Amino acid sequence: MSHFLGTHQNRLDTKGRVSVPAAFRAHLRGPDGGAAGLILRPSHKHPCIEAWPEAVFQTLAAPLDRLDMFSEDQDDLMMTLYADATRVEADKEGRIVLPESLVQHAGLSDNVVFMGLGRTFQIWEPAAAEKRRAEARNAARTRALTLPGSTGPGGTG
Repeated sequence: MSHFLGTHQNRLDTKGRVSVPAAFRAHLRGPDGGAAGLILRPSHKHPCIEAWPEAVFQTLAAPLDRLDMFSEDQDDLMMTLYADATRVEADKEGRIVLPESLVQHAGLSDNVVFMGLGRTFQIWEPAAAEKRRAEARNAARTRALTLPGSTGPGGTG
Protein backbone atom coordinates (compact mmCIF):
# COMPACT_ATOMS: atom_id res chain seq x y z
CA MET A 1 0.00 0.00 0.00
CA SER A 2 1.22 3.50 -0.82
CA HIS A 3 1.71 6.06 1.90
CA PHE A 4 0.85 9.72 2.16
CA LEU A 5 4.13 11.49 2.88
CA GLY A 6 5.17 15.05 3.61
CA THR A 7 3.56 18.37 4.40
CA HIS A 8 2.06 20.47 1.62
CA GLN A 9 0.27 23.83 1.62
CA ASN A 10 -2.50 24.88 -0.78
CA ARG A 11 -5.11 27.62 -1.02
CA LEU A 12 -8.75 27.15 -0.05
CA ASP A 13 -11.05 29.10 -2.36
CA THR A 14 -14.26 30.87 -1.36
CA LYS A 15 -16.34 27.89 -2.50
CA GLY A 16 -14.50 25.56 -0.10
CA ARG A 17 -12.45 23.91 -2.85
CA VAL A 18 -8.83 22.94 -2.37
CA SER A 19 -6.44 21.04 -4.59
CA VAL A 20 -5.22 17.79 -3.11
CA PRO A 21 -1.42 17.79 -3.47
CA ALA A 22 -0.28 15.87 -6.56
CA ALA A 23 1.81 13.54 -4.38
CA PHE A 24 -1.38 12.56 -2.51
CA ARG A 25 -3.60 12.33 -5.60
CA ALA A 26 -1.37 9.58 -6.96
CA HIS A 27 -2.42 7.43 -3.98
CA LEU A 28 -6.13 8.09 -4.43
CA ARG A 29 -6.64 6.16 -7.65
CA GLY A 30 -9.16 3.36 -7.72
CA PRO A 31 -8.39 -0.12 -9.08
CA ASP A 32 -9.61 1.00 -12.51
CA GLY A 33 -7.29 4.03 -12.49
CA GLY A 34 -10.13 6.48 -11.83
CA ALA A 35 -10.65 8.62 -8.75
CA ALA A 36 -11.30 6.67 -5.59
CA GLY A 37 -13.57 7.94 -2.84
CA LEU A 38 -12.14 9.83 0.09
CA ILE A 39 -13.80 10.00 3.50
CA LEU A 40 -13.44 13.30 5.36
CA ARG A 41 -14.30 13.57 9.04
CA PRO A 42 -13.50 15.88 11.94
CA SER A 43 -10.71 14.58 14.13
CA HIS A 44 -11.99 13.80 17.61
CA LYS A 45 -8.49 14.53 18.98
CA HIS A 46 -7.31 17.63 17.11
CA PRO A 47 -8.68 20.73 15.32
CA CYS A 48 -8.18 19.23 11.87
CA ILE A 49 -9.90 17.20 9.17
CA GLU A 50 -8.98 13.54 8.81
CA ALA A 51 -8.89 12.22 5.25
CA TRP A 52 -9.22 8.48 4.72
CA PRO A 53 -9.12 6.61 1.41
CA GLU A 54 -12.45 4.80 1.33
CA ALA A 55 -10.90 1.31 1.51
CA VAL A 56 -8.78 2.27 4.54
CA PHE A 57 -11.83 3.77 6.28
CA GLN A 58 -13.79 0.55 5.67
CA THR A 59 -10.96 -1.43 7.29
CA LEU A 60 -11.00 0.93 10.29
CA ALA A 61 -14.76 0.57 10.73
CA ALA A 62 -14.98 -3.22 10.18
CA PRO A 63 -14.43 -4.16 13.88
CA LEU A 64 -17.59 -2.21 14.78
CA ASP A 65 -19.58 -5.08 13.29
CA ARG A 66 -18.33 -7.28 16.13
CA LEU A 67 -19.87 -5.07 18.82
CA ASP A 68 -23.39 -5.61 20.10
CA MET A 69 -25.43 -3.46 17.72
CA PHE A 70 -27.61 -2.25 20.60
CA SER A 71 -24.76 -1.38 22.99
CA GLU A 72 -23.85 2.14 24.06
CA ASP A 73 -20.22 1.49 23.00
CA GLN A 74 -21.27 0.59 19.48
CA ASP A 75 -23.66 3.53 19.30
CA ASP A 76 -21.03 6.01 20.51
CA LEU A 77 -18.34 4.72 18.15
CA MET A 78 -20.71 4.66 15.17
CA MET A 79 -21.79 8.22 15.92
CA THR A 80 -18.16 9.34 16.28
CA LEU A 81 -17.02 7.73 13.03
CA TYR A 82 -20.00 8.16 10.73
CA ALA A 83 -22.28 11.03 11.76
CA ASP A 84 -19.98 13.86 10.68
CA ALA A 85 -18.16 11.97 7.91
CA THR A 86 -18.50 12.94 4.26
CA ARG A 87 -17.51 11.08 1.10
CA VAL A 88 -15.87 13.23 -1.57
CA GLU A 89 -14.12 12.65 -4.89
CA ALA A 90 -11.57 14.90 -6.52
CA ASP A 91 -12.65 16.65 -9.71
CA LYS A 92 -10.54 16.44 -12.89
CA GLU A 93 -8.25 19.21 -11.57
CA GLY A 94 -7.66 17.29 -8.32
CA ARG A 95 -9.83 19.56 -6.18
CA ILE A 96 -12.14 18.48 -3.38
CA VAL A 97 -14.86 20.50 -1.69
CA LEU A 98 -14.52 20.75 2.08
CA PRO A 99 -17.89 20.89 3.84
CA GLU A 100 -18.39 24.11 5.81
CA SER A 101 -18.82 22.20 9.09
CA LEU A 102 -15.36 20.64 8.63
CA VAL A 103 -13.83 23.98 7.59
CA GLN A 104 -15.17 25.48 10.84
CA HIS A 105 -14.01 22.51 12.94
CA ALA A 106 -10.44 22.95 11.68
CA GLY A 107 -10.50 26.77 11.74
CA LEU A 108 -9.51 26.96 8.07
CA SER A 109 -9.37 30.14 6.00
CA ASP A 110 -7.23 31.00 2.95
CA ASN A 111 -4.41 28.48 3.28
CA VAL A 112 -4.51 24.87 4.42
CA VAL A 113 -1.81 22.33 5.18
CA PHE A 114 -2.00 18.69 4.15
CA MET A 115 0.03 16.45 6.47
CA GLY A 116 0.73 12.89 5.38
CA LEU A 117 0.28 10.22 8.06
CA GLY A 118 1.01 7.07 6.10
CA ARG A 119 -2.33 5.43 5.30
CA THR A 120 -4.25 8.68 5.91
CA PHE A 121 -3.67 12.41 5.87
CA GLN A 122 -4.94 15.43 7.77
CA ILE A 123 -5.93 18.94 6.69
CA TRP A 124 -4.93 21.75 9.08
CA GLU A 125 -4.83 25.50 9.52
CA PRO A 126 -1.11 26.28 8.89
CA ALA A 127 -0.15 27.63 12.35
CA ALA A 128 -2.03 24.83 14.11
CA ALA A 129 -0.29 22.29 11.85
CA GLU A 130 3.16 23.58 12.75
CA LYS A 131 2.26 23.60 16.46
CA ARG A 132 1.02 19.99 16.26
CA ARG A 133 4.13 18.84 14.38
CA ALA A 134 6.35 20.45 17.04
CA GLU A 135 4.28 18.82 19.84
CA ALA A 136 4.53 15.40 18.19
CA ARG A 137 8.29 15.69 17.65
CA ASN A 138 8.78 16.79 21.27
CA ALA A 139 6.55 13.99 22.64
CA ALA A 140 8.37 11.37 20.55
CA ARG A 141 11.75 12.65 21.76
CA THR A 142 10.69 13.01 25.43
CA ARG A 143 9.11 9.56 25.59
CA ALA A 144 11.88 8.02 23.44
CA LEU A 145 9.25 6.55 21.14
CA THR A 146 10.34 3.92 18.63
CA LEU A 147 8.55 1.64 16.24
CA PRO A 148 7.11 -1.58 17.69
CA GLY A 149 9.70 -4.33 17.53
CA SER A 150 12.65 -1.99 17.10
CA THR A 151 15.77 -2.33 19.24
CA GLY A 152 16.32 1.39 19.81
CA PRO A 153 15.53 3.30 23.02
CA GLY A 154 12.04 2.39 24.20
CA GLY A 155 11.79 -0.48 21.69
CA THR A 156 10.69 -3.95 22.67
CA GLY A 157 13.40 -5.55 20.62
